[in-house]
Amino acid sequence: MSVHLTEGQTFGPRTIGVTRTTLVRYAGASGDFNPIHHSDRAAREAGMAGVIAHGMWTMGAALGAVIAWVGGPEHVMSQRARFTRPVLVPDTKEGTSIEVSATVRTVADGTATLGVDVRCGGQSVLGRVEVVVRQEEQ
Repeated sequence: MSVHLTEGQTFGPRTIGVTRTTLVRYAGASGDFNPIHHSDRAAREAGMAGVIAHGMWTMGAALGAVIAWVGGPEHVMSQRARFTRPVLVPDTKEGTSIEVSATVRTVADGTATLGVDVRCGGQSVLGRVEVVVRQEEQ
């Protein structure tokens, strides 16, 4: 599948759920067993309001949404983001969710640059998120 995006084109928002079980699974896959990602006590001792999602999970989930939109990981040339706010994950069946949306900022020289917005509870949790994808030639 080839990608053809145009300046101003938008995607989302796409909602992605995250529960404490998600965090335990991510910890196992990533090897990041920092207790702030599964223990309310440890998170509070570290100055947080409660358990938080791994920043890399948040970034990866956002990138996964973009990858699905553009048709596969082979189209992604680069990605960057800044962690600006933790994603608090309550100990409930529902947990919480992030919302991912994107806008094509520029199209030039066979690439498209996307600005990506990632929010939880209406607040931005990642900043300066940019994904560059390979475009099909016209």
